[in-house]
Amino acid sequence: MDIDDILASVSGEHDAPSAIRDLHALTRAWVAERSAPELLPYPSGIVDRVSTRISAQIATVEDLTSALDPSANFALVVIQTDLERAKFLLRALLRTRLAKMDRFARHYLSLSDQQSGGREEKNPLLSGTEKQYLAHHSAMLDAHYAASFLGSFPPALQRMDDTAGGIGMVDRPDEETAVFVRILRDGDEAVEVQGEHGAAEIELRRGDVWVLRWKSVRDRVLRGDVELI
Repeated sequence: MDIDDILASVSGEHDAPSAIRDLHALTRAWVAERSAPELLPYPSGIVDRVSTRISAQIATVEDLTSALDPSANFALVVIQTDLERAKFLLRALLRTRLAKMDRFARHYLSLSDQQSGGREEKNPLLSGTEKQYLAHHSAMLDAHYAASFLGSFPPALQRMDDTAGGIGMVDRPDEETAVFVRILRDGDEAVEVQGEHGAAEIELRRGDVWVLRWKSVRDRVLRGDVELI
């Protein structure tokens, strides 16, 4: 029996291949989130399925531990190892997203407000918990800045989102950031790139690996035609 068989036999599950696919998808989501300069849509399906599996495995570990069955020791080690792997990937993904929200809090708060004011999106940028965190985080920052120094400024200079003079005060992700990408499907349109000899256009073919500006491949990444590596 391999590890997948052990996990399936102990937990009573018969979808071990599906669970492995979810872990692979979670790994790709984490890598993509780390590589992208801005937040990607919240992968609710993957996160929900992995979270449910983590809860089930924790219950299984507790049952095996309380049973005091020596024959289950190896299975217990396997389950705990698989459990820690899933927890690490899930925490890493969420912490990467939190770091971006902390850095560009006001920018993503405005995007969240726009989403709330419009129709429900199929792939929302933020989860409900992330929206709550972002709102509380921004409110605490505003209160801290007001108590520290903004309160002593004239009212006209207290805004944190001023755009006077054509210069915005809200930090935004850099869309010119270079990212490594792998082409999953042939592109219908050429992509403009900037090389040492000037601008040029390239064809994106399946299997190719490129270093491109994020803004030139952003839509393709969201469609699933290109993946970040």
